[in-house]
Amino acid sequence: MCGIVGCTSRTGEVVPGLVESLKRLEYRGYDSSGIAAIGERGLGIVRRVGKIRELESELAVAPLTGSTAIGHTRWATHGSPTEANAHPHRVGKLVVVHNGIIENYLELREELTQRGARFQSETDTEVVAHLVQALWQGDLVAAVRSAVKRLHGSFALALLHEDAPDLIVAARRDSPLVIGVGEGAHWLASDVPALLPWTRRIIYLEDGDVAALRPERVDVTDAEGVARARAVAEITWSAEMAEKAGFPHFMLKEIHEQPATVSNALLGRIAENSGAIVLDGFALSDAELRSLRRICIVACGTSWHAGQVGRFLLEEDAGIPVEVDYASEMIHREPLLAKDDLLIAISQSGETADTRAALKKGREAGARTLVITNVAGSSMARDAAHVLLTYAGPEIGVASTKAFMGQLTVLALLALRLGAARGRLDQKTLARRLHELKTLPHALEQALALSDAAKDIAGELAAARDALYLGRGLNYPIALEGALKLKEISYIHAEGYPAGEMKHGPIALIDPSMPVIAIATESVTSALMSGNVEEARARGARVIGIVSTGEERLMKSCWRTLVVPRVPEALSPFVNIIPLQLLAYWTAVIRGSDVDQPRNLAKTVTVQ
Repeated sequence: MCGIVGCTSRTGEVVPGLVESLKRLEYRGYDSSGIAAIGERGLGIVRRVGKIRELESELAVAPLTGSTAIGHTRWATHGSPTEANAHPHRVGKLVVVHNGIIENYLELREELTQRGARFQSETDTEVVAHLVQALWQGDLVAAVRSAVKRLHGSFALALLHEDAPDLIVAARRDSPLVIGVGEGAHWLASDVPALLPWTRRIIYLEDGDVAALRPERVDVTDAEGVARARAVAEITWSAEMAEKAGFPHFMLKEIHEQPATVSNALLGRIAENSGAIVLDGFALSDAELRSLRRICIVACGTSWHAGQVGRFLLEEDAGIPVEVDYASEMIHREPLLAKDDLLIAISQSGETADTRAALKKGREAGARTLVITNVAGSSMARDAAHVLLTYAGPEIGVASTKAFMGQLTVLALLALRLGAARGRLDQKTLARRLHELKTLPHALEQALALSDAAKDIAGELAAARDALYLGRGLNYPIALEGALKLKEISYIHAEGYPAGEMKHGPIALIDPSMPVIAIATESVTSALMSGNVEEARARGARVIGIVSTGEERLMKSCWRTLVVPRVPEALSPFVNIIPLQLLAYWTAVIRGSDVDQPRNLAKTVTVQ
């Protein structure tokens, strides 16, 4: 949530470029935006509530100029979305933008008020501006270093001072911040996509870093002024990868990128000669894997659903007990974790605040830690002992699709790796399962051909107020994810349920006005699922069935069907989620929703 951008350059105007960078952070969710720039006329600020186009309209009327500037997109936490609460916040000659939450802002606000500060907003961020101003003695870097020692909570900060026109000072703690390295210019952002039009050379700041950006150089220290060495990483994906590539929405583009997502997640991880699984970033030996007592998976939202699928795969293939916990719940109790346990934290961004806090708890309890994420330089990737990247590339749509597919792929590989190490899978079985994984992208391509059929059904679904999604076994989490997608982007209330539990309450809700989406592909529970479809149908439900090729009997029982290719049951979640994503997408389009940026949601949830 929220986005930071900045640039200081020796060659001239930077504001138009920062507006473009802000647009590349829209996927994070926001309700206002603003830019501050230092130019020949001094320090100027423009802020607007609403989309970035409102900011652009104002800049067209009253342009900001300058060679040093910072910008922000805000998602309201402290204070409603108003222009007064929008960033940047100004105190005298100083301005600040901030992601995160200052937990002790009330105490600081009271202290600063007693010292004469006059606050103009409801935000915790304005406290930072007044605090740095109070500590200012002609050196912005020194003032920021002193200020961060007083701040409790999470933050990514960027500050300008009119008396230092070629300087941006940045600081971070528990909130992402990256620097783009150029010739005669340096950029700052809360996420890499904002920098891709300008550079692929990136410095990932670490917790506790204070960075001074000037056109010619970047200096990174800690809060005491001790120099910190930070490597420059080369980003391999291009700015074009973050564009729509001809699709009407990022979400539809990303749905169609899922066959490539699976291929990328497998690439280089299966040895061609021996068939062994080589998981870069996961260095536990076979002996260490055999010694594991249990696995605890922590995640939020869509990543939690991936974890639930992972639980089925890991228990079946590796024969190890697996618990899946909401990170937001786990962090408020003392988890029963020990050194023989493996804590797996799943987060698309690697910055999810609750999941990062759960990872920290697991680490403190002595458990082995593994992060599954899409972002190599993320906080969680650096916090964990082991990291498995999904290699999904940038995901712009707020509702996750291909990142989820990447998580499923990595979890499937991990389950096979553990199964082989723990003696549950012989070489012949492992080779067969790996071959099935490698041929999965073709099945996904076939499932994507259902887009028009899903659009046709969505025309009926769009009028519904409620929907019930049913699944069993591996596909119960897919029912949850399908319902979440419909809720997120179409704003139709939807509920995912284990099909066997339908009789224990939800069946009371079923009538001809409620669509029931049944995931009824071939499985060990096919006969039971068929019975559930008949039960719903007998109550007047319009059943939309996700069925396997050749399931004629089920097709006759359903109002409408989406027929997916037959795959082994362990891989059915990969295939079955695609028609559910398409169904949600087309329903949202028909209802006129903002598909890529649904209301009230954010891509990266960096507050608890």
